[in-house]
Amino acid sequence: MYLFTTLFPNLGKTFFNVMEAKKGRILIVDDNEEFLIALKILLTPYFQIIVTESVPDRMLTLLKRERFDVILLDMNFRAGIQSGNEGFYWMQKIREMDEEVTVLFITAYGDVEVAINAMKEGAADFIQKSWDEQKIISTVMSAYRLSRSKKEVNRLKSGQHLLGNTIEKDFYFVEGESAVMKNVYDLIDKVSVTDASVLITGESGTGKEVIARQIHKRSLRSGEIFVSVDLGALQQSLFESELFGHIKGAFTDAREDRPGRFEIASGGTIFLDEIGNLPINLQPKLLKVLQNRRVSRIGENHEREIDFRLISATNMSLPTMIRERSFREDLLYRIRTVEIEMPPLRKRTEDIPVLANHFLRLYAEKYKKQISFSDQAINKLMKFEWPGNVRELQHAIEKAVILTSGSRLQSADFQLEDHFQQSDKSKYSYNLEENEREIILNALTAFEWNMSKTAKELGINRSTLYDKIKKYELKPV
Repeated sequence: MYLFTTLFPNLGKTFFNVMEAKKGRILIVDDNEEFLIALKILLTPYFQIIVTESVPDRMLTLLKRERFDVILLDMNFRAGIQSGNEGFYWMQKIREMDEEVTVLFITAYGDVEVAINAMKEGAADFIQKSWDEQKIISTVMSAYRLSRSKKEVNRLKSGQHLLGNTIEKDFYFVEGESAVMKNVYDLIDKVSVTDASVLITGESGTGKEVIARQIHKRSLRSGEIFVSVDLGALQQSLFESELFGHIKGAFTDAREDRPGRFEIASGGTIFLDEIGNLPINLQPKLLKVLQNRRVSRIGENHEREIDFRLISATNMSLPTMIRERSFREDLLYRIRTVEIEMPPLRKRTEDIPVLANHFLRLYAEKYKKQISFSDQAINKLMKFEWPGNVRELQHAIEKAVILTSGSRLQSADFQLEDHFQQSDKSKYSYNLEENEREIILNALTAFEWNMSKTAKELGINRSTLYDKIKKYELKPV
C-alpha cells in the first residue's frame, strides 16, 4: 500500500477530473508488477482497454491478435542495464507489426538522455518512473491523440485512393465530335494548368461535374483531394457547418471537432455544385473565405489558413439572380474568373452515337450481356431532344439494356415519346400553369418526393419548390 499512497497523492482528484471519452486501447509493458498495477489504476478513466504485460516476449503474441493505439514500453528490462537497447529492439519489433501504433518509453530518472535519443529513433515521448500524475496523463493522452491522427490520415489516404478509383469508374469523360464540345475541351486545356476559379454553367444533366473532375485531374493539384459539395442537397441549417466546420460544443449536436469541406479540400480542389442554392446570408462568409483563404470553424475565434482551387457549377442564371438580389455580384466575380458553358445534348446531336455506345459498353459489361445498337435505334436517339441531357440518355440506355431480351437494341426499346411528348398534338395545352403543375408533379413522382433531387432537376431551389407544391396543392399519390 505504501507504493500506492506514494504514487497517488492526488488519486481522488485525478478520478473526478473532467475526462475524455474512453475509446482508446493501451498496452503497458514493464517488468515491475506494482508499477503496472499503478499505471493501470491511473489510466483506467481514460482508456477503454488497458492490457499490462511484464514479459516483453509475450508482447508480440498480443500484437498478433489485438491492435492498440498506444504502447508504453520499458527501456530496460534487465537489472543494471541502462543502455536502452532492449527498448530500441522491442520498438523495432512493434513497428514491424503495426506502423500506426504510437510508442512511449518508460524510463528511470537517470535514463532521460537515452529516452531523448529514443525519440529520435521514432518514439513519440517518454514518461519517468519518478512519477508525476498529471505529466503522465498529459503525455499518454497526447500520444493517444497522435495515434488517432495518424490513423485518420491513413484512413483519408485510403479513402482518397478509393475516391480516385471512383472518379475513374463513375465519372467517365467521353470526348465528343461536335464543334461546341471541341471549344469546351480547348477551355479545359487552358484553365487546368492554372489555379483560376472556374464557373461551369449549363442545364441539369449536361455533365458539369465530369468537367470539374477533368480540370482537377489535369491540374497541378491532381495528386491531391477533390471535394465535391452538392449545395442543392444540403439542409440550410447545415450549410455553415458542412462548409466551414465546427468545434465540439458549438451547438447541440456538435459532439466533436469537425473540419468543414474547405478545410478538407486544402491542397486540392473544392467543387461547389449548384452554387445558386447558397443562401444569401451565407454568401458574405463564402466571399470572405475566397478572398482571405482562411476559415473559422463555428464556435472558434481564430482562423485557419487553407489553400484550395475553386470550381463551381450551376444550372441557374446567376446574372438574373443578381438582379433579383438573391445572389451577390461580388461573389460572382470571385467564382467566375473563367466560365465554361456546357451545351445541352440537343445542340450536340453528333455526339449522341459516341455517348450512346460508351454507355452501352458500360451497362452491357455491368449486366453481363452481349448487345449492340441497330441503326434505327441510333437514329431515334439522335432525333430526340433529351430534356434531361446526358444523364437522361445514360438512364434510358441502362433501362433498355436491362429490359431487352435480344442481342440488339431496337427503336422500340426506347419509349421516349411516352414520357416527354404528347401523342395527340391537338390535345396539347399551352396553358403555362397547367403545364407547370404537371411537370412538377411528374418530377416529384419520379424522384419519390425527394425535395433536393426534384428541385435540382427542375432547376429551382427548394423554397421555390415548396411554394409551388403549396400553390398547386400537390400531394403524393
